[in-house]
Amino acid sequence: MKTQIKLSDFDFNFKGYGMYEVTYTSPLTGKQWSARITDMTLIDATKNAESPKIKDLEVLKKICKY
Repeated sequence: MKTQIKLSDFDFNFKGYGMYEVTYTSPLTGKQWSARITDMTLIDATKNAESPKIKDLEVLKKICKY
């Protein structure tokens, strides 16, 4: 069963100037992956957007998982 990715699947923690610790939680299994993100254009396209694109959320998920 495939569910659509949502912004609520991510947890953003500010770690310093231009740096966020992003944690992705799988809605199906509950597993968590995290990564330190310094790409602020990706953060702006996801966390700071009114309605983030699915494509941007998928890119953020891939960075967290790998």
